[in-house]
Amino acid sequence: MTSNKIIDVVAGALMRPDGSFMLGNRPEGKPYAGYWEFPGGKVEAGETPLAALKREFHEEMGIAVTAATPWLTKIHHYEHASVHLRFFRIWDWQGEPQSREGQAFAWQTPGRLTVEPMLPANGPILKSLALPACHAITCAAEIGVEAQLERLAERDWGLVQVREPQMAREALADFVARAAAIVRPRGGKLVVNADPAWLAGWPVDGVHLNGARLAALDARPAFDWVGASIHGAAELARAGELGLDYALLSPVAPTASHPGAAVLGWDGFAACLAGEVPLPVYALGGLDAGDLDAARARGAHGVALMRGAWR
Repeated sequence: MTSNKIIDVVAGALMRPDGSFMLGNRPEGKPYAGYWEFPGGKVEAGETPLAALKREFHEEMGIAVTAATPWLTKIHHYEHASVHLRFFRIWDWQGEPQSREGQAFAWQTPGRLTVEPMLPANGPILKSLALPACHAITCAAEIGVEAQLERLAERDWGLVQVREPQMAREALADFVARAAAIVRPRGGKLVVNADPAWLAGWPVDGVHLNGARLAALDARPAFDWVGASIHGAAELARAGELGLDYALLSPVAPTASHPGAAVLGWDGFAACLAGEVPLPVYALGGLDAGDLDAARARGAHGVALMRGAWR
């Protein structure tokens, strides 16, 4: 029987520049002994989550966390207790990780795990780590179809959203096929911002939902990857309820496509992420790659770029 008690817990992913991250296995004597997880532990009375994270990583592996950013929040129900998990990504630390509690550690690559079994709560977290820092959004209507395809071919993109609302279905299908032939062989994911019913048989990895489609849904569409555009905390909560994989929260700053529109600013963006953050959130609107650190510091997974991606 699951306990009604909810335990506040922090967990962290040590992140290397190549995207690999560290997992630890639970030592003997603890529930789920031998299972692999993100290191961390309980938040003590009077502690902030960040203070608890630093203490736990020092106690567990003897390192001093020097740079960490908030990331995701999850509630998971085990047989012995329910846990309220706050995940951080740790970008810098002092010292070399060492086992202080009899556990083993292993560096892992997103999508290519070499250890098992995994603690049940961590499945969605592991999938989220496969998302890149920058989400590129096409704008062929502005720069031209051929120019857009050329820009796609200039570098490897981890996640590309085709957003071309002016294209009729047949033209969009052709453009998606050509974009997929560039992005997917290089290991990138291609999602399309369109009616999910259009995408059957198309060479895509998922669908991206606009606000109207998100509001109309009562269940997650049947794609490997599903994201949504959101503009506040209520839509973020809805995306989490549907089990979506990521969201784009906008606009952070003024944009050429919406002149004069109200913007969140970084304070408003941070306020939207101050509560529960059930899925990775990208900051969008008037940004470029240089805004990545500012976005992460406020709880974002990364930045989404349209014009900023193709300059």
